[in-house]
Amino acid sequence: MKLAVIGAGLMGRAAVYDLARAEGVEKVGVFDIDGELARRVAEKFGDGIAIHGAVDAGDEEAMTAILSEYDAAVSCVTYRFNPGLTKAAIAGKCHLVDLGGNNDTVKSQLEMNNEAQEADVIVIPDCGLAPGMVSLMAADGISKFDTVSSVKIRVGGLPQAPRPPLNYKLVFSSEGLINEYWEPCLIINDGKKEMVNPMTGLELLDFDGIGKLEAFYTSGGTSTLPDTYEGKVDFLDYKTIRYPGHCDKVRPMLELGLASRKTLQIDGQTVEPRSVLKAVLEANLSFEDDLDLVLVRVVVEGEKDSEVSEIVYEIIDRQDTKAGLSSMMRTTAFPAAIIAWMAAAGQVEARGVKPQEIAVRPELFLPLLKKRGIKLTIR
Repeated sequence: MKLAVIGAGLMGRAAVYDLARAEGVEKVGVFDIDGELARRVAEKFGDGIAIHGAVDAGDEEAMTAILSEYDAAVSCVTYRFNPGLTKAAIAGKCHLVDLGGNNDTVKSQLEMNNEAQEADVIVIPDCGLAPGMVSLMAADGISKFDTVSSVKIRVGGLPQAPRPPLNYKLVFSSEGLINEYWEPCLIINDGKKEMVNPMTGLELLDFDGIGKLEAFYTSGGTSTLPDTYEGKVDFLDYKTIRYPGHCDKVRPMLELGLASRKTLQIDGQTVEPRSVLKAVLEANLSFEDDLDLVLVRVVVEGEKDSEVSEIVYEIIDRQDTKAGLSSMMRTTAFPAAIIAWMAAAGQVEARGVKPQEIAVRPELFLPLLKKRGIKLTIR
Protein backbone atom coordinates (compact mmCIF):
# COMPACT_ATOMS: atom_id res chain seq x y z
CA MET A 1 0.00 0.00 0.00
CA LYS A 2 1.06 3.56 -0.70
CA LEU A 3 -0.26 6.28 1.58
CA ALA A 4 0.21 10.04 1.61
CA VAL A 5 0.20 12.59 4.41
CA ILE A 6 -0.62 16.17 3.48
CA GLY A 7 0.82 18.61 6.00
CA ALA A 8 3.98 18.07 8.05
CA GLY A 9 2.90 19.84 11.22
CA LEU A 10 2.40 18.17 14.58
CA MET A 11 -0.49 15.97 13.47
CA GLY A 12 1.15 15.17 10.15
CA ARG A 13 4.25 13.92 11.95
CA ALA A 14 2.21 11.51 14.05
CA ALA A 15 0.33 10.28 10.98
CA VAL A 16 3.65 9.61 9.20
CA TYR A 17 4.97 7.80 12.28
CA ASP A 18 1.91 5.55 12.39
CA LEU A 19 1.59 4.77 8.69
CA ALA A 20 5.30 4.06 8.25
CA ARG A 21 4.95 1.27 10.82
CA ALA A 22 1.59 -0.11 9.68
CA GLU A 23 1.24 -3.55 8.17
CA GLY A 24 1.57 -3.78 4.39
CA VAL A 25 2.64 -0.16 3.81
CA GLU A 26 5.50 0.11 1.31
CA LYS A 27 5.66 3.89 0.88
CA VAL A 28 4.54 6.97 2.76
CA GLY A 29 4.60 10.34 1.02
CA VAL A 30 4.99 13.47 3.15
CA PHE A 31 3.93 16.72 1.48
CA ASP A 32 3.99 20.27 2.81
CA ILE A 33 4.29 23.77 1.42
CA ASP A 34 7.60 23.84 3.32
CA GLY A 35 9.65 21.23 1.50
CA GLU A 36 12.45 21.31 4.06
CA LEU A 37 9.99 20.59 6.87
CA ALA A 38 8.58 17.68 4.87
CA ARG A 39 12.10 16.31 4.43
CA ARG A 40 12.88 16.50 8.16
CA VAL A 41 9.59 14.83 9.09
CA ALA A 42 10.08 12.06 6.51
CA GLU A 43 13.58 11.36 7.81
CA LYS A 44 12.71 11.51 11.53
CA PHE A 45 9.35 9.75 11.58
CA GLY A 46 9.22 7.81 8.29
CA ASP A 47 11.00 4.61 9.39
CA GLY A 48 13.05 4.52 6.20
CA ILE A 49 10.10 4.22 3.79
CA ALA A 50 8.91 7.85 3.62
CA ILE A 51 9.55 10.17 0.71
CA HIS A 52 8.91 13.91 0.75
CA GLY A 53 7.89 16.77 -1.48
CA ALA A 54 6.88 20.43 -1.49
CA VAL A 55 3.34 21.31 -2.56
CA ASP A 56 0.68 23.91 -1.84
CA ALA A 57 -2.36 22.04 -0.48
CA GLY A 58 -4.54 24.66 -2.15
CA ASP A 59 -3.25 23.78 -5.63
CA GLU A 60 -5.89 21.26 -6.74
CA GLU A 61 -4.12 20.37 -9.98
CA ALA A 62 -0.85 19.61 -8.21
CA MET A 63 -2.61 17.67 -5.46
CA THR A 64 -4.54 15.62 -8.03
CA ALA A 65 -1.28 14.62 -9.69
CA ILE A 66 0.23 13.59 -6.35
CA LEU A 67 -2.80 11.74 -4.99
CA SER A 68 -3.22 9.76 -8.20
CA GLU A 69 -0.05 7.87 -7.18
CA TYR A 70 -1.41 6.81 -3.77
CA ASP A 71 -4.05 4.41 -2.49
CA ALA A 72 -5.18 6.67 0.36
CA ALA A 73 -4.22 9.95 1.99
CA VAL A 74 -4.58 11.80 5.28
CA SER A 75 -5.16 15.55 5.27
CA CYS A 76 -3.41 17.10 8.26
CA VAL A 77 -3.68 20.70 7.03
CA THR A 78 -6.18 23.25 8.26
CA TYR A 79 -9.80 22.46 7.39
CA ARG A 80 -10.17 25.22 4.79
CA PHE A 81 -8.15 23.11 2.33
CA ASN A 82 -10.31 20.00 2.69
CA PRO A 83 -12.98 20.77 0.05
CA GLY A 84 -10.26 21.29 -2.56
CA LEU A 85 -8.42 18.18 -1.40
CA THR A 86 -11.68 16.24 -1.66
CA LYS A 87 -11.97 17.31 -5.30
CA ALA A 88 -8.33 16.36 -5.89
CA ALA A 89 -8.80 12.95 -4.27
CA ILE A 90 -11.86 12.27 -6.42
CA ALA A 91 -10.03 13.32 -9.58
CA GLY A 92 -6.97 11.28 -8.58
CA LYS A 93 -9.07 8.27 -7.51
CA CYS A 94 -7.47 8.21 -4.07
CA HIS A 95 -9.25 7.54 -0.77
CA LEU A 96 -9.05 10.50 1.63
CA VAL A 97 -9.59 11.14 5.32
CA ASP A 98 -9.06 14.40 7.16
CA LEU A 99 -8.92 15.83 10.68
CA GLY A 100 -11.82 18.17 9.95
CA GLY A 101 -12.96 20.51 12.68
CA ASN A 102 -15.50 22.73 10.90
CA ASN A 103 -19.12 21.73 10.31
CA ASP A 104 -19.66 23.99 7.28
CA THR A 105 -16.57 22.55 5.58
CA VAL A 106 -17.76 19.01 6.21
CA LYS A 107 -21.17 19.87 4.75
CA SER A 108 -19.54 21.10 1.55
CA GLN A 109 -17.56 17.86 1.31
CA LEU A 110 -20.65 15.70 1.84
CA GLU A 111 -22.23 17.44 -1.16
CA MET A 112 -19.57 15.74 -3.35
CA ASN A 113 -20.84 12.29 -2.43
CA ASN A 114 -22.06 11.38 -5.94
CA GLU A 115 -18.80 12.37 -7.59
CA ALA A 116 -16.80 10.27 -5.09
CA GLN A 117 -19.08 7.29 -5.68
CA GLU A 118 -18.56 7.55 -9.43
CA ALA A 119 -14.79 7.66 -8.86
CA ASP A 120 -15.02 4.55 -6.63
CA VAL A 121 -13.34 6.29 -3.67
CA ILE A 122 -14.29 6.91 -0.06
CA VAL A 123 -13.76 10.32 1.52
CA ILE A 124 -14.32 10.52 5.28
CA PRO A 125 -14.14 13.93 7.02
CA ASP A 126 -13.61 14.59 10.74
CA CYS A 127 -11.43 11.57 11.55
CA GLY A 128 -9.30 12.95 14.39
CA LEU A 129 -10.06 12.73 18.09
CA ALA A 130 -13.18 14.84 18.56
CA PRO A 131 -14.54 15.25 16.01
CA GLY A 132 -13.25 11.82 15.19
CA MET A 133 -12.82 8.50 16.92
CA VAL A 134 -15.37 9.34 19.62
CA SER A 135 -18.01 9.06 16.88
CA LEU A 136 -17.03 5.43 16.36
CA MET A 137 -17.23 4.74 20.09
CA ALA A 138 -20.70 6.30 20.11
CA ALA A 139 -21.72 4.27 17.05
CA ASP A 140 -20.42 1.08 18.64
CA GLY A 141 -22.37 1.72 21.83
CA ILE A 142 -25.56 2.71 20.02
CA SER A 143 -25.46 -0.50 17.98
CA LYS A 144 -25.59 -2.61 21.13
CA PHE A 145 -29.01 -1.34 22.29
CA ASP A 146 -32.56 -1.68 21.01
CA THR A 147 -33.28 1.92 22.05
CA VAL A 148 -30.87 4.63 23.21
CA SER A 149 -31.80 7.27 25.76
CA SER A 150 -28.51 9.20 25.88
CA VAL A 151 -25.00 9.51 24.48
CA LYS A 152 -22.64 11.74 26.46
CA ILE A 153 -19.19 12.46 25.00
CA ARG A 154 -16.51 14.07 27.17
CA VAL A 155 -13.01 14.80 25.83
CA GLY A 156 -10.07 16.91 26.95
CA GLY A 157 -6.43 17.51 26.08
CA LEU A 158 -4.63 18.80 29.18
CA PRO A 159 -1.18 19.44 30.62
CA GLN A 160 -0.14 16.73 33.05
CA ALA A 161 1.05 19.47 35.42
CA PRO A 162 -1.37 22.43 35.13
CA ARG A 163 -0.02 25.99 35.37
CA PRO A 164 -2.12 28.94 36.54
CA PRO A 165 -3.98 31.05 35.68
CA LEU A 166 -5.82 28.94 33.06
CA ASN A 167 -4.37 25.52 34.01
CA TYR A 168 -4.03 24.78 30.32
CA LYS A 169 -1.45 24.49 27.53
CA LEU A 170 -2.01 24.63 23.78
CA VAL A 171 -2.15 21.03 22.57
CA PHE A 172 -3.44 21.93 19.08
CA SER A 173 -3.95 25.11 17.07
CA SER A 174 -5.06 28.29 18.82
CA GLU A 175 -7.51 28.94 15.96
CA GLY A 176 -9.14 25.56 16.54
CA LEU A 177 -9.36 26.17 20.27
CA ILE A 178 -11.03 29.56 19.81
CA ASN A 179 -13.51 28.05 17.34
CA GLU A 180 -14.50 25.43 19.91
CA TYR A 181 -15.06 28.07 22.57
CA TRP A 182 -16.87 30.56 20.27
CA GLU A 183 -19.07 28.72 17.77
CA PRO A 184 -22.57 27.32 18.58
CA CYS A 185 -22.80 23.67 19.62
CA LEU A 186 -25.08 21.09 17.99
CA ILE A 187 -26.67 18.43 20.22
CA ILE A 188 -29.73 16.15 20.16
CA ASN A 189 -32.40 16.86 22.76
CA ASP A 190 -35.76 15.06 22.89
CA GLY A 191 -34.79 13.31 19.67
CA LYS A 192 -34.28 16.55 17.72
CA LYS A 193 -31.25 18.62 16.77
CA GLU A 194 -30.75 21.69 18.93
CA MET A 195 -28.17 24.47 19.19
CA VAL A 196 -26.72 25.46 22.57
CA ASN A 197 -24.22 28.16 23.47
CA PRO A 198 -20.55 27.25 23.94
CA MET A 199 -19.00 27.34 27.42
CA THR A 200 -22.34 26.61 29.08
CA GLY A 201 -23.69 23.46 30.72
CA LEU A 202 -20.84 23.32 33.23
CA GLU A 203 -20.57 20.00 35.08
CA LEU A 204 -18.04 18.28 37.36
CA LEU A 205 -16.50 14.86 36.81
CA ASP A 206 -13.43 12.89 37.79
CA PHE A 207 -11.01 10.34 36.32
CA ASP A 208 -9.05 7.79 38.30
CA GLY A 209 -5.55 9.07 38.94
CA ILE A 210 -6.35 12.56 37.65
CA GLY A 211 -8.89 13.89 40.14
CA LYS A 212 -11.65 16.48 39.89
CA LEU A 213 -12.32 18.09 36.52
CA GLU A 214 -14.98 20.15 34.77
CA ALA A 215 -16.68 19.89 31.40
CA PHE A 216 -18.70 22.35 29.31
CA TYR A 217 -20.20 22.66 25.84
CA THR A 218 -17.87 23.40 22.94
CA SER A 219 -18.52 23.27 19.20
CA GLY A 220 -17.56 20.69 16.61
CA GLY A 221 -17.17 17.59 18.77
CA THR A 222 -20.47 15.98 17.75
CA SER A 223 -19.53 16.29 14.05
CA THR A 224 -22.21 14.54 11.95
CA LEU A 225 -23.63 12.47 14.83
CA PRO A 226 -26.70 14.72 15.31
CA ASP A 227 -27.58 14.34 11.61
CA THR A 228 -27.02 10.59 11.67
CA TYR A 229 -28.92 9.88 14.89
CA GLU A 230 -31.67 12.51 14.97
CA GLY A 231 -34.91 10.67 15.76
CA LYS A 232 -32.98 7.55 16.77
CA VAL A 233 -31.41 8.79 20.02
CA ASP A 234 -33.22 10.82 22.67
CA PHE A 235 -30.21 12.82 23.83
CA LEU A 236 -26.63 13.30 22.55
CA ASP A 237 -24.10 15.95 23.51
CA TYR A 238 -20.39 16.75 23.61
CA LYS A 239 -18.41 18.64 26.25
CA THR A 240 -14.74 19.56 26.62
CA ILE A 241 -12.85 18.58 29.79
CA ARG A 242 -10.67 21.07 31.63
CA TYR A 243 -9.22 21.51 35.09
CA PRO A 244 -11.70 23.21 37.49
CA GLY A 245 -12.06 26.97 37.13
CA HIS A 246 -10.97 27.19 33.48
CA CYS A 247 -14.42 27.95 32.07
CA ASP A 248 -15.17 30.73 34.56
CA LYS A 249 -11.88 32.45 33.67
CA VAL A 250 -12.07 32.14 29.88
CA ARG A 251 -15.76 32.76 29.24
CA PRO A 252 -15.74 36.46 30.30
CA MET A 253 -12.90 37.15 27.85
CA LEU A 254 -15.00 35.78 25.02
CA GLU A 255 -18.13 37.58 26.20
CA LEU A 256 -16.14 40.82 25.92
CA GLY A 257 -15.54 40.02 22.26
CA LEU A 258 -11.92 38.85 22.26
CA ALA A 259 -12.78 36.00 19.86
CA SER A 260 -14.59 38.30 17.42
CA ARG A 261 -13.37 38.88 13.88
CA LYS A 262 -15.03 42.32 13.84
CA THR A 263 -12.16 44.76 13.53
CA LEU A 264 -11.48 47.75 15.76
CA GLN A 265 -9.61 50.97 15.12
CA ILE A 266 -6.87 51.48 17.69
CA ASP A 267 -4.42 54.39 17.34
CA GLY A 268 -5.11 54.55 13.63
CA GLN A 269 -4.56 50.83 13.08
CA THR A 270 -7.07 48.13 12.20
CA VAL A 271 -7.01 45.35 14.79
CA GLU A 272 -8.91 42.05 14.84
CA PRO A 273 -9.57 40.95 18.44
CA ARG A 274 -9.31 37.25 17.51
CA SER A 275 -5.83 37.76 16.05
CA VAL A 276 -4.74 39.42 19.28
CA LEU A 277 -6.22 36.59 21.38
CA LYS A 278 -4.47 33.98 19.22
CA ALA A 279 -1.14 35.75 19.61
CA VAL A 280 -1.57 36.03 23.38
CA LEU A 281 -2.52 32.36 23.73
CA GLU A 282 0.41 31.21 21.60
CA ALA A 283 2.86 33.43 23.47
CA ASN A 284 1.73 32.36 26.93
CA LEU A 285 0.35 28.80 26.65
CA SER A 286 2.91 27.12 24.37
CA PHE A 287 4.75 25.15 27.04
CA GLU A 288 6.71 22.89 24.69
CA ASP A 289 8.47 20.97 27.46
CA ASP A 290 5.30 20.28 29.47
CA LEU A 291 3.89 16.77 29.01
CA ASP A 292 0.25 16.41 28.04
CA LEU A 293 -2.53 13.86 28.46
CA VAL A 294 -5.84 13.16 26.73
CA LEU A 295 -9.00 12.06 28.50
CA VAL A 296 -11.97 10.47 26.72
CA ARG A 297 -15.23 9.23 28.18
CA VAL A 298 -18.21 8.20 26.05
CA VAL A 299 -21.26 6.99 27.99
CA VAL A 300 -24.11 5.36 26.05
CA GLU A 301 -27.27 4.51 27.98
CA GLY A 302 -30.11 2.49 26.53
CA GLU A 303 -32.34 -0.52 26.68
CA LYS A 304 -31.65 -4.03 25.41
CA ASP A 305 -34.19 -6.83 25.76
CA SER A 306 -36.21 -4.63 28.16
CA GLU A 307 -33.20 -4.12 30.44
CA VAL A 308 -31.72 -0.63 30.98
CA SER A 309 -27.92 -0.41 31.14
CA GLU A 310 -24.99 1.70 30.00
CA ILE A 311 -21.67 1.19 28.21
CA VAL A 312 -18.68 3.39 29.09
CA TYR A 313 -15.71 3.87 26.74
CA GLU A 314 -12.73 5.48 28.44
CA ILE A 315 -9.19 6.50 27.50
CA ILE A 316 -6.47 8.03 29.68
CA ASP A 317 -3.52 8.57 27.36
CA ARG A 318 -0.23 10.17 28.39
CA GLN A 319 2.51 11.63 26.20
CA ASP A 320 4.93 9.19 24.57
CA THR A 321 8.30 10.80 25.27
CA LYS A 322 10.28 7.97 23.64
CA ALA A 323 8.65 8.47 20.23
CA GLY A 324 8.52 12.25 20.59
CA LEU A 325 4.75 12.35 20.16
CA SER A 326 2.40 14.25 22.42
CA SER A 327 -0.77 12.53 23.56
CA MET A 328 -2.85 14.93 21.46
CA MET A 329 -0.77 14.02 18.40
CA ARG A 330 -1.29 10.30 19.06
CA THR A 331 -5.02 10.43 19.76
CA THR A 332 -5.75 12.83 16.90
CA ALA A 333 -3.51 11.61 14.08
CA PHE A 334 -3.46 7.86 14.78
CA PRO A 335 -7.26 7.45 14.31
CA ALA A 336 -7.11 9.25 10.95
CA ALA A 337 -4.11 7.19 9.89
CA ILE A 338 -5.89 3.99 10.93
CA ILE A 339 -8.94 4.81 8.82
CA ALA A 340 -6.78 5.74 5.81
CA TRP A 341 -4.98 2.41 6.20
CA MET A 342 -8.32 0.59 6.50
CA ALA A 343 -9.54 2.25 3.30
CA ALA A 344 -6.37 1.28 1.42
CA ALA A 345 -6.56 -2.27 2.81
CA GLY A 346 -10.14 -2.76 1.63
CA GLN A 347 -11.64 -2.70 5.13
CA VAL A 348 -13.93 0.22 4.30
CA GLU A 349 -16.50 -0.91 1.74
CA ALA A 350 -18.51 2.31 1.45
CA ARG A 351 -17.91 4.73 -1.41
CA GLY A 352 -18.72 8.42 -1.68
CA VAL A 353 -18.26 11.09 0.97
CA LYS A 354 -19.58 9.58 4.17
CA PRO A 355 -19.45 10.23 7.93
CA GLN A 356 -17.24 7.73 9.70
CA GLU A 357 -20.05 6.43 11.92
CA ILE A 358 -21.70 5.24 8.68
CA ALA A 359 -18.64 4.20 6.66
CA VAL A 360 -16.31 2.60 9.24
CA ARG A 361 -16.96 -0.59 11.21
CA PRO A 362 -16.14 0.09 14.90
CA GLU A 363 -15.38 -3.58 15.57
CA LEU A 364 -12.48 -3.32 13.09
CA PHE A 365 -11.32 0.14 14.14
CA LEU A 366 -11.30 -0.04 17.94
CA PRO A 367 -8.85 -2.97 18.27
CA LEU A 368 -6.38 -1.04 16.10
CA LEU A 369 -6.29 1.73 18.73
CA LYS A 370 -5.17 -0.76 21.35
CA LYS A 371 -2.55 -2.13 18.96
CA ARG A 372 -1.00 1.34 18.90
CA GLY A 373 -0.85 1.63 22.67
CA ILE A 374 -3.96 3.79 23.06
CA LYS A 375 -5.55 1.97 25.96
CA LEU A 376 -9.30 1.92 25.54
CA THR A 377 -11.35 0.37 28.34
CA ILE A 378 -14.97 -0.62 27.75
CA ARG A 379 -17.21 -1.45 30.68
